[in-house]
Amino acid sequence: MEWIERLQLFTLLDAAGFALLIVSWLGATWAVEHAPKTRPSMSQLMADVRREWMVQFVTRQPRIYDGQIIASLRQGTAFFASASMIAIGGGFALLGNAERLRGVAQDLTLESDPVILLEIKLLVILLFAANAFLKFVWSHRLFGYCSVLMSAVPNDPEDAKAMPMAMQAAEINITAARGYNRGLRSVYFGIAASAWLLGAGPLIIASLVTLSVVLRREFASHSRHVLLHGVPPAKT
Repeated sequence: MEWIERLQLFTLLDAAGFALLIVSWLGATWAVEHAPKTRPSMSQLMADVRREWMVQFVTRQPRIYDGQIIASLRQGTAFFASASMIAIGGGFALLGNAERLRGVAQDLTLESDPVILLEIKLLVILLFAANAFLKFVWSHRLFGYCSVLMSAVPNDPEDAKAMPMAMQAAEINITAARGYNRGLRSVYFGIAASAWLLGAGPLIIASLVTLSVVLRREFASHSRHVLLHGVPPAKT
């Protein structure tokens, strides 16, 4: 069976659901990273906090605390990179047992899709997992670069190189965090893509729910309110 014939097995609703998934994934990333200054996203606000962190880092003695933070951030990226590798391995295992998966999907949806359709859907999930893995690995490496830059910052705050090198570390830190967040969004939408195994309708619903969750956390969460306006007074 040629690829054109295989793709023709998908319905227009499948195509709409897949398009919505991709547009939601890319659109969420664009919205988060290019939000207007009048309504910054959580990621943009945290980027400013990371720059301020490096400003305080220059005068902090000793700097062990900052090193521990970087180590903690690297542990987080390493964990998700490992989890992504496991997901990729699991996805390939499912590709080899697509017939069994077809039986499970049929029990849940009362439909019987050809095995090739399930394999294509699994490949989409695998692509999200692979993208997440690459983002997490690069983020892990950038946090390592940041730790080296921080180590190279002179101990004397009056040194002419101190603040410029600290700002370099801040920008590398921000770039690493951007990669980490992109990896997380790939995980989110990869999970949404798994709903496609149940049909186009569940895929559309999962894509919209995932998009709303991502945007709410970035633009309407309590954490964002705290960063912008401070901690509200305790109720008595």
